[in-house]
Amino acid sequence: MTEYPPISEQLSADDLESARTEGRRKMDWADQHMPIMNALRDSFEADQVLEGERIAMAMHVEAKTAILVEVLADAGAEVAVTGCNPLSTHDDVSAALDTHERITSYAKRGVDDEEYYDAIHATLGLEPTITVDDGMDLVAAVHEDYPELIDGIVGGAEETTTGVHRLRAMDDDGALEYPVFAVNDTPMKRLFDNIHGTGESSLASIAMTTNLSWAGKNVVVAGFGYCGKGVARKASGQNANVIVTEVEPRRALEAHMEGYDVLPMAEAAEIGDVFITTTGNRDVIVEEHFEGMKDGVLLANAGHFDIEIDLEALVDLAVDTYEARDGVEAYELEDGRRLNVIAEGRLVNLAAPISLGHPVEVMDQSFGVQAACVREMVENGDEYGPGVHEVPDELDKEIAEIKLEAEGVEFDALTDTQREYMGSWDHGT
Repeated sequence: MTEYPPISEQLSADDLESARTEGRRKMDWADQHMPIMNALRDSFEADQVLEGERIAMAMHVEAKTAILVEVLADAGAEVAVTGCNPLSTHDDVSAALDTHERITSYAKRGVDDEEYYDAIHATLGLEPTITVDDGMDLVAAVHEDYPELIDGIVGGAEETTTGVHRLRAMDDDGALEYPVFAVNDTPMKRLFDNIHGTGESSLASIAMTTNLSWAGKNVVVAGFGYCGKGVARKASGQNANVIVTEVEPRRALEAHMEGYDVLPMAEAAEIGDVFITTTGNRDVIVEEHFEGMKDGVLLANAGHFDIEIDLEALVDLAVDTYEARDGVEAYELEDGRRLNVIAEGRLVNLAAPISLGHPVEVMDQSFGVQAACVREMVENGDEYGPGVHEVPDELDKEIAEIKLEAEGVEFDALTDTQREYMGSWDHGT
């Protein structure tokens, strides 16, 4: 395994102490607004449901994620955590996490590619029984570099769309050798995290980073999956003119029926003021698109990896690059046009300098599902064979019910007669 130091050994003594204090302050604020995680913490800790487990995690290490990490540790697990994006870690939160007797945090903001993967490998030095991923880099490292660990891993959970896509491709190739829950695909994740979380946090991060308004701007949203729907809906709600680009005909039709303009990217490139990619794919905005864009456009990625915008091609086209604002890199082309890339093309709602990620209440729901999935793997892992698995619907409903109770919302239940009717086939007209 790679020798890589935890965050506590990467900061000076003075910086470490102040970082821990500030990180704890952020975590305490998040904790106040996460009733689901508090309810799970109470039950998990009381029963020590994860006692003896070893959990390796690659996540966006910020205040909300830290609550999930602590809940798992308080339930009895040993946890090693690192970042899943070089720019999404909050060092103060990472330092605060590392003070927990059962948590080792290797996450640090601004690492290069080598350090990023060294930290991934360091978490696997724990010899995990469970993996929790956001993007699948951890699962990939297990299979590619440490296959000897596979027999000891009960299962895993994957947080995001890109990671689930990668896992399904791996599963289709017969290469995924332990069970992983597709947390991203649950209603509690897609309907809230992907739509409301991505929509709100991406637009807020761009607005705060640039100090520009959405009103009247042509906003091009690449992809109309759940994340794209959220971005489009929230941008439209702030009086932007939304243009959607799609490669899937039904999603393109859905965007059209919802009142958005639908265009090929080559045409949208000529009229857009702001471009936000949400596809999880690569090369969504490329050289031919840059060549047609207006001066001053903003380019941002709300997908996962920094490959949706072809920055290598943009570098080749540029005659000069400079920092226009914190978190905004301007690429000046030969004809004087400036194309502005936010957060280096990385996940804009987490990688921009002042980004805070999804709202606390939204992540409370997503991380509630993650925690329930870890518990399920520990308690019933033998029931799941290698491959990608849907989250059991009762777990998703459990998290929804905790949230409704915390909000003081009451809802109906089926009567016995209704339940019998819905399960029958012999009741006609």
